[in-house]
Amino acid sequence: MILIPAALVLGLIGLLAFLWSLKSGQYTDLDGDAWRALNEEPDEESTRR
Repeated sequence: MILIPAALVLGLIGLLAFLWSLKSGQYTDLDGDAWRALNEEPDEESTRR
């Protein structure tokens, strides 16, 4: 009795979180992020520390 509504609510929360991440631009430049992760040059922020 409780499990079906709980599963629906959790599924709706997951769907809303996914749609929010699409709207906020989390998936716009996946290739650029992959290349930045493999880049061996230190970025400016890590050299300041």
